[in-house]
Amino acid sequence: MDALAEIKRLYYNTTRTTIQRDLARAVDLLKSMKDDDERQRAAVYMDGLSQMRSEWGGQSGSGRGRGGGAGGRR
Repeated sequence: MDALAEIKRLYYNTTRTTIQRDLARAVDLLKSMKDDDERQRAAVYMDGLSQMRSEWGGQSGSGRGRGGGAGGRR
């Protein structure tokens, strides 16, 4: 399977529990691409995977800032 097809597969099959592993694999695949056009086509899937990680509370650290919480305004 070529790298772009594998990134697409990861994008469509990732879950809350596999997002970190899937995104890391997608980054490795993106780095292996030699053609700029192919990397450009993969960019939309990479962005989607990154957004899923953010929404699902990945290790980015920024997921806690939304929605208030215990330290919110009074």
